[in-house]
Amino acid sequence: MRGLPRWLLVPALLGALFVVVPVVAMVGRVELAPGPDGTGGFWALVTSPAALDALGLSLRTALAATACCVVLGTPMALVLARTTFPGQRVARALVLLPLVLPPVVGGIALLHTFGRRGLIGRHLEVLGVEVAFTTTAVVLAQTFVALPFLVLSLEGALRTQDTRLEDVAATLGARPTTVLRRVTLPRVLPGLLSGAVLAFARALGEFGATLTFAGALQGVTQTLPLEIYLQRSADPDSAVALSFVLVVVAVLITAVVHGPGVLGGPGSRPRRGARGSLPDGG
Repeated sequence: MRGLPRWLLVPALLGALFVVVPVVAMVGRVELAPGPDGTGGFWALVTSPAALDALGLSLRTALAATACCVVLGTPMALVLARTTFPGQRVARALVLLPLVLPPVVGGIALLHTFGRRGLIGRHLEVLGVEVAFTTTAVVLAQTFVALPFLVLSLEGALRTQDTRLEDVAATLGARPTTVLRRVTLPRVLPGLLSGAVLAFARALGEFGATLTFAGALQGVTQTLPLEIYLQRSADPDSAVALSFVLVVVAVLITAVVHGPGVLGGPGSRPRRGARGSLPDGG
């Protein structure tokens, strides 16, 4: 607490409890053992055919959406971080719009774009291509909401990167593509990986845009968050068990993104003498 007033501990603790207590309360409702009639139990609930279909679909579509985010978001972050053009602030605001837009609104926007009567969908319909209420729609919805996470993470890494090595490589005759491939991207790889993991986490937990744009067809568009929503009234125990699975995945993703520092381990503090820390004797 050096340099901070002690009273900050109170709101900080309240904020932590506000986040942790509801999760603990939910986890406390998980029934690990089967009931007296031999039915139920955590393992049976999370391995039911509907749950496995939803989990498998969520993982496949989230991975596909993450790949789309990397392919589309990396150039976007590079352009926003390394170039200057008229309307750049407006462009950045539009790229980050899904962060503040309600997911349901995003789903409606996608429906009016790729639906059967949408701006692009009606032309695809002529070619016999249907997007809305298909697995492809799930991937598009997840990409729409997850893309800003990768762009933000990578753009921040690019803006804090020293560009002198890139300038030297260009001076020595390296083409822009070579500089990008051999110098820029390897140096921001941690930021890219962090953004990709965050995008995967957001895609895995996407609900509103998916439900609006893709519906909830088992094995086709019914992802794990949709399965939890549908089971909330029909089978509350199953909904709690599946929610616990998502909590575990979220904890693992948080640990991957933040590394050892997430638990306050040896990697959570900079080494003395390293850049940005006090040298020995300071």
